[in-house]
Amino acid sequence: MRTVFEDASVRLYHLAEDGGTTTLFYGPLGQAMALAAQQPEDVQVGLFLQTSNDVASYLDLIEG
Repeated sequence: MRTVFEDASVRLYHLAEDGGTTTLFYGPLGQAMALAAQQPEDVQVGLFLQTSNDVASYLDLIEG
């Protein structure tokens, strides 16, 4: 089970279908989640959050 807290440092990035990545944000998890929620649904599908030891899909996190 993942342990997360709002102030955890994360990288929010988008993984494109061609394998390229675009970093959208570095900072606290709470801010990253708020930014991810503002993205269009087709972008949210490719969003991932990375901590120092884990990577999780944004949609997996919100679907719980």
